[in-house]
Amino acid sequence: MTEEFLHIGNDLGMGANKLWSLNGGLEIVSQVANNGTGRIEGMIGLKQHKRPMHISSAFGSFYIGAGAHDHGRPVENMDFNRLTGAPEMRALVYGSLAQYQAKYGAFTKPLSMMVGLPLQMMMGENAKQYRSEVKGWIKGTHEFEADGVPVKLEIAQVSITSQPVGALFDFVLNDEGEIEPSRKDAMSDEVGVVSVGFNTVELLVVKDQGAVERFTAGNTVGVRRLLELCNPEGLYSLGELDEKLRGGKLKTELKAAIPIWAREVNGEIERRWSNSHKRFVKVLIVGGGALLLKEYLTSQFGAKAWISNSPVMSISRGLWKMSVMDTKR
Repeated sequence: MTEEFLHIGNDLGMGANKLWSLNGGLEIVSQVANNGTGRIEGMIGLKQHKRPMHISSAFGSFYIGAGAHDHGRPVENMDFNRLTGAPEMRALVYGSLAQYQAKYGAFTKPLSMMVGLPLQMMMGENAKQYRSEVKGWIKGTHEFEADGVPVKLEIAQVSITSQPVGALFDFVLNDEGEIEPSRKDAMSDEVGVVSVGFNTVELLVVKDQGAVERFTAGNTVGVRRLLELCNPEGLYSLGELDEKLRGGKLKTELKAAIPIWAREVNGEIERRWSNSHKRFVKVLIVGGGALLLKEYLTSQFGAKAWISNSPVMSISRGLWKMSVMDTKR
């Protein structure tokens, strides 16, 4: 039987938007800028840099992706409400979907999207409202222009979960959405997840396919905190610093800042888990920050630590696997 939908996992990160589907993954840096008022053309003696993708829709006109902050006014809202349909978030998701099609081919079916949200949006009295608002703006027909080219696509189904859950299912499931026999114990025993994202460090413990609430929490000490330590005078936007980090241009600053940041992150884990992590069968470590803190986190958890072969994309890949798994039930 032919699938009615194209399944896609969408990790709505503050540092990057990550998509994963059958053909593979795509990461778009979460730089968004209001469209600049003018273009500099043909200035002899200077390079003409390629402009970022321009997204235009009823919600506004924005540059998105790497270099966006060089071409317009940076939009840097780290509030969770950004993910509930702020214009800059819509532009980022639209641009990500447009670039995914440019890389892998046009979508030939409506999308069924599994969306991963920060853990803090899934907890507390506002959790239900957050889920409703995110699902409300993502589901439906979307029309926009990407670099002047009209795009129309339908997101027919939307499911919402937390980002660390995506990491768990990336570990447990294969690409057919089936449980790997050698890892099936992770669906019953206690497993910890440490997700080091741009804005937050999230801790999740799962036992018998349910969250252990006393071990589950999120704190805003993600990579953003590291960049703040590298930017004491506030000379750069977070997006500009993130670009420097990805380009290997913060080596001197990182040498001093990473040990401080690592102690803060390990302190948050210690406060929530204490020594209880010793009883977990695995501790899954994902997110872009996992690459920076690999030495510190693996020494803390020893042989129980598992780092994905693609820590940055692990959550979106797991979300996609979950979406595929749902079709088999």
